[in-house]
Amino acid sequence: MRPLPLANPPNPWARTEVEWLDGPPDAGLEIYEEQAKSIVAENDSPDIGFRYSVNPYRGCTHACAYCYARPSHQYWGFGAGTDFDRKIVVKTNAPELLRQTFEKRSWQGEPLMFSGDTDCYQPLEASYELTLRCLEVCVEYRNPAWLITKSALIRRDLGILATLANVAEVGVAISIPFADASMARAIEPYASAPDARFETIRRLSDAGIRVGVNVAPVIPGLSDDQIPEILERAREAGACRATLLALRLPREVLPVFEERLAAAFPARVGKVTRAIQELRGGAMNESEFGARMRGRGPRWAMIERLFSTTSKRLGLDSTEGPGETRRSFRRPSAQQSLFDTDEPHGRRR
Repeated sequence: MRPLPLANPPNPWARTEVEWLDGPPDAGLEIYEEQAKSIVAENDSPDIGFRYSVNPYRGCTHACAYCYARPSHQYWGFGAGTDFDRKIVVKTNAPELLRQTFEKRSWQGEPLMFSGDTDCYQPLEASYELTLRCLEVCVEYRNPAWLITKSALIRRDLGILATLANVAEVGVAISIPFADASMARAIEPYASAPDARFETIRRLSDAGIRVGVNVAPVIPGLSDDQIPEILERAREAGACRATLLALRLPREVLPVFEERLAAAFPARVGKVTRAIQELRGGAMNESEFGARMRGRGPRWAMIERLFSTTSKRLGLDSTEGPGETRRSFRRPSAQQSLFDTDEPHGRRR
């Protein structure tokens, strides 16, 4: 697959702007290793269904056009467009920082979300193994964890996830906004294909891990008609719950999404634009709070009804989430350590 053209919306945090005389360079993947100062982020927003999260990576090579996390890349001097897809910051000391957090007396074993920002199983995880090593720390301390991903790479960690489910609690959500493979490839080009994600649900379920499907984001006028198929295939694969989220396009994400949409589906641009504006009070990127206060309109009501009735019919209407996990946390002594062997949980050292 050819790399996406270099394109970034203006970065309001940048102090300088470089003009390229002969066009932008054809940039490849750049990795920035970082010794982070902390790894657990606390969220106090009532809009988000978890309090603590772990993000071993900044930026994401899945290159999803709709990713709400794109603007966060600008805080580090990068762009929200192709910089987000190609310039990846790797927190190489994430597992050590997580262990330090668990050793603090203030930590009481609250459930952790992997990840609240970028995908913790993006391709670089195959070599860095930061998510895997963080999960090993969770097993050692019996700390509950929830994971959300669209990557089949999570299958590598079936053993450690099953162990964590046994000693504490673990839940996984697989994000699948499209049932149509060609549509998914156009909008989220380097993420696992839909078929691979449904198979991932099956593998997780067969391993005894509670797994749900996250129909997110729903792009009105483009993917909303695929909701029943996504839910039916997820249930058939073993999913036990489902969630639904509407497309959200922060200011810097909007041009990335619009450019990708126009390139892939030029005939649908008008339809999708009108559908999004209906949800956002005539705008393309109204805040989530504003949309809820105003109400999203009749189209979103129909989408929610379609999701709700299909979920109930399939038995996917559980609201289980990170806030409902039981507490099993404990700080192990040297004698209690679960990592005394050279090859814990089938992983080679």
